[in-house]
This record gives sequence, structure tokens and C-alpha cells, in this order.
Amino acid sequence: MKTLSHWIGGKPVEGVSGNFGPVYNPATGVQEKQVAFASVDEVDAAVRAAKEAFRTWGTSSLAKRTSVLFKYRELLDAHREEIAQLITAEHGKVHSDALGEVARGLEIVELACGIPEKLKGELSTQVSTRVDVSSIRQSLGVVAGITPFNFPAMVPMWMFPLAIACGNTFVLKPSEKVPGAAFKLAELAAEAGLPDGVLNVVNGDKVAVDAILEHPDIAAVSFVGSTPIARYIHTTGTANGKRVQALGGAKNHMLVLPDADLELAADSAINAAYGSAGERCMAISVVVAVGETADPLIGKIKERADQLRIGPGDDPASEMGPLITKVHRDKVASYVSGAAAQGADVVIDGTGFTVEGYEDGHWIGVSLLDNVTPEMDAYRDEIFGPVLSVVRVGTYDEAIALMNNSPWGNGTAIFTRDGGAARRFQMEVEAGMVGVNVPIPVPVGYHSFGGWKDSLFGDHHIYGNDGVHFYTRGKVVTTRWPDPSDGGINLGFPSNH
Repeated sequence: MKTLSHWIGGKPVEGVSGNFGPVYNPATGVQEKQVAFASVDEVDAAVRAAKEAFRTWGTSSLAKRTSVLFKYRELLDAHREEIAQLITAEHGKVHSDALGEVARGLEIVELACGIPEKLKGELSTQVSTRVDVSSIRQSLGVVAGITPFNFPAMVPMWMFPLAIACGNTFVLKPSEKVPGAAFKLAELAAEAGLPDGVLNVVNGDKVAVDAILEHPDIAAVSFVGSTPIARYIHTTGTANGKRVQALGGAKNHMLVLPDADLELAADSAINAAYGSAGERCMAISVVVAVGETADPLIGKIKERADQLRIGPGDDPASEMGPLITKVHRDKVASYVSGAAAQGADVVIDGTGFTVEGYEDGHWIGVSLLDNVTPEMDAYRDEIFGPVLSVVRVGTYDEAIALMNNSPWGNGTAIFTRDGGAARRFQMEVEAGMVGVNVPIPVPVGYHSFGGWKDSLFGDHHIYGNDGVHFYTRGKVVTTRWPDPSDGGINLGFPSNH
């Protein structure tokens, strides 16, 4: 059985802790690999490699950094098929979805290639007699990222390309369920000419996470995952003096007004709820239908859901793959039966679904629940699976009150033909990312990704300008150079004239 190890100091390093975790093919349910879990000492070795590399990388020219990043972008583009295949084999998502993930990650690499423009400072001349003041941004040192299973390539690429472009060095701890893509990203970075130790990858479990959070030489930590873990990462990291951005979970609502294009709304609900088997923090998990919208909309969603093709991710005919683990599959299924017991109408029950020839895979079909209320577990919890709930409300005001009462505020969407209603919604809804007739409003790379409330812990969103600010710190320099015409000594305070 293949064993995946760590990447430290520019090369593969075998794990020595003696602890390993299984890596499954979710379509077959068969363990195909194992991954070494790092000890505290192994995390420390990665940090020491990063700290040593920072001595030269942190003072390297922007021209050198961008030349490496441009080459890296070329290599990622050339190997996107290979990376997508790794994602499909370990995560289970269909190949087209995996390719899309790589493409979205490449956006941030491209943003990082333009780092000279992002790091331009400010200058005020002659603030006092022959006194100039400038503001600059400098790198932090060694920074780290802890990433989730659902986007094994994209989320790491949201972090380390921008961090190293800013002059930092990086320690990445990917999800132990899907370690292959991160290792490949590190290999390609080395091939692009990234100096040894600038990017390191340590695999592991909570031992590795805590070692990162507690390490005195790590200045900042980025995290994407569930809300309970995000809260823990933020609390523990900040208690250890680190800058932390921790993006948590979500319960994203899609508001459909009576004037909406229901064909578009139904297509969007299918794509946003069931794409990647619902294992997305930006997935739409609740449709809020206003007035008489619910019945025709549910009919259109059901018609489309019944036609979805579910199967192995490497089958070009598949539109949705399996869930990441059997345990997670069973947990998702429990929300469907639980909703029925709590009074919801199960329009589609996907819990008994399987694929012929792949019976041991982590399969579940799509489920559609109607007449869901805020008291039900299916509404209250982040399910992270292909379960779509429909909540019926009478008015827009009821809808906005319902949505803003949610503890999460990651993403949301409104479907309407009324520009005034859409504008009012985008101003009133309490969420960090808003779509107008766009179901999954993930920002492009030069804007920033992040939610509100329990969907974000810390002050900075990820990538975009927020990402640059997170991975740098400001410094203000005041200068005065003596003029040849100056004479004598003046111990007075500089005057503003």
C-alpha cells in the first residue's frame, strides 16, 4: 500500500511517528493509501526549515518571487489533469468539478503573480520642512495553513501562493483524508524554482494542528473548515500570540421571490445544493420560497433532481459522486430521516441510493425536504451533504428576518427580476457574500472570500486585498535628510512650516 509522507525543506520526508491514517477511494470504499501523521517534532522540523528559508526569501526581490510564481502557474496549468485525478480519487468529486477547483485555485496564483502592485506603499512628501513619511508593508515570517477535505487543491492555493509572494515562508497541514493534491502542489513549486523550505507540507491529525497553533515561530495561521473547529483554531491560535483567520461553516439561504425566473432558480438550486455532493461551505442548503412560489419551484427542482446521474467521479457520465467517508454518509442520511420524524415532507429521499458494481462506496442520493421549519435539525445544522430544505414564508420581510436570525453568515442569494428588491436585499442581508441571480457567489481572486458571524473568526477575509493585508504588517517611516544649506544645531521639535 502506498504511503504518503511529508514535504520538508524541499524534498519528501518519511514519517517517523509510527502513526498513519487511511486514505480511501470514496467510490469503492476501499483504502488505497495511508498517510503518515506528523509528531510534534516533525512539525517543528518543518517550521525550522521554513524559518531558515525566510532568512533569504523574506529579503528576496519581488522580481525573483514573481518569476517563480509565473513558472509555477505554467506548471499547474500543464498538470491540471493530474491534480484533478488525484482530487477525484481521494475526495470522490466528479472530474469536471475537480478541474473547476484547480482553475479557481489558479486565480489566486495569478493574483500572487501581480504582488508588486499589491505591495506598493504610500508616500507623503514635505509633511514638515524636508520631512517625508512613507507607509510600507512587510512579511510576517513563518505562517501556516490548515485546510479542509472538500477542496484539497483550491483552498491551499487560496493561502500559500499569496503568503509566499508577500515574502513569508509556509507550513501547510492539509486534510488527512485527501493528502495527495497538496503533496503534488509542493512538488510542482519546487520544480518551478521555489527555494527549499519556503513551502512545507506536514500531514497529520490534531497533534499536528495543535503543534502548529502552539509553535512560537509561527506568526499567523489560516484555516478553512467547520465552525466548531474554526472557533477552536482562532481561540487557541490567538492565545498563543498568532494572527488568525479562521473561516467556518455555513447554512446558506437562497431567497426566491414570486417574480423570479423559476427555470433559472430551479437550475441554480440543483447546481448549488447538489454539486460536489453538497460538500461545499458555499452550497445552498435552504431555499426560502415567498408566497405561491414554493409549489411550482419544488416541482421543477424535483424534475431536475430525478434526472441527475450519480456515479464514480472518473466516469464522464457522472454529475455527482460519493461522500468522503461512510461515517459522513450515515450522518447525512440521519438528517433526512430526522426531518421526516420532526414533521418535514420528504419529497425525495436519497438515503437508500447505491451504484451497481460499487456497492461498498460512500453513496447517497439527493434529498429534497419541504415544509422545513427553523426548529428542525435539518435546518439548524450544517449537513454538508446533498440535502436541500425548502422553507415557506409569506413575505420578503419574513424571509429576511429568518435569514438574518441564522448564526451563520457565509453566503446567500436572491432570485428576482426586481432590481429594487435585489438592491434592498444586498444591503439588508447579514452575510459576507451575496449573489443576485447567482447561487454560489464565490468572489474572483482579486476580491476577498469570507463570511460574517459564526462563518468567520478573525478580522481578515481570505485572498484578495484582505489576504495581502493578513500576510503582511504595516510600517510607517518618517525621514529627514540634511540639506547642504543647513547649518548649526537645532534641538527644537520640528515645526509644521
